[in-house]
Amino acid sequence: MAAGKIRVGISGWRYKGWRGKFYPEKLRQKDELRYAAEKFSTIEINGTFYSLQAPESFRRWAAETPDDFVFGVKGSRFLTHMLRLREPEIALANFFASGVLELREKLGPFLWQLPPNFKFDAERLKTFFSVLPRDVESAIELTRRRNKRIMPRAAVEVGRNCLAKNRTLRHALEIRNETFRTPDFIALLREHNIALACADTVEWPRLMDVTSDFMYVRLHGSEVLYASGYDRDAIEVWAKRAVAWAQGREPRDAEKVVAKPSPKCSGRDVYVYFDNDAKVRAPADALSLIATIEQLQSSAVVE
Repeated sequence: MAAGKIRVGISGWRYKGWRGKFYPEKLRQKDELRYAAEKFSTIEINGTFYSLQAPESFRRWAAETPDDFVFGVKGSRFLTHMLRLREPEIALANFFASGVLELREKLGPFLWQLPPNFKFDAERLKTFFSVLPRDVESAIELTRRRNKRIMPRAAVEVGRNCLAKNRTLRHALEIRNETFRTPDFIALLREHNIALACADTVEWPRLMDVTSDFMYVRLHGSEVLYASGYDRDAIEVWAKRAVAWAQGREPRDAEKVVAKPSPKCSGRDVYVYFDNDAKVRAPADALSLIATIEQLQSSAVVE
């Protein structure tokens, strides 16, 4: 039985506090992504959350990373926090027309992060899920509905070159409100094949229900949001969870809304991002998790 691939990385890569600590003292800022991509197999792009990025940026990021590297892409906060998923079609079209397909084969899953005051709304989520493009071809088709005053041209030429494969596009949803702790939400995610992002934090629900063919994990710091690091015991716990998910199983300690086992799967890809950057812990913790996962996989000992 083939296990899925586990990718561990960091959320963002441009942090002043990392310079001289994670990054070598004299490393040029423009070389930071290249350096980080040598250490990790994935990085979550944060800039896409705050504003539409230029096609040239996506091209450059793709060129600066190794062949087997994958980016997680954080969806636009204009759509999640300002529109609050209302009438999402044009905003989604603008987002995909901005050039994200320029990442080519390095385009990984999309993360859509909801604000803490966004409560469970099944109908609004259904509408949003129905518009999300699930492959490259549908993403290109969606860009035709962009706001042409904001974006006269759609940067999709690279995407067209990927159409021979017509790659599947994956989506994950991160929730931050207790009203989502309901079986109806889990059923809705499974119906639309959307991954429930498992967010480790003291502030919001930490749920581990498997709702898609991959897992998306964000480690924000379990004691202090965006700040606290993970000690050896915590790293081992998350390593065992990641290996279990990759093998198509569920961790014994999984915190779930729906108690019954998740749908069976021979193996799942797992994406883990450390977002506890305030105390410069994210890169070190990510490297520690990678080493621990490799030890578990080589020894084949997972609880």
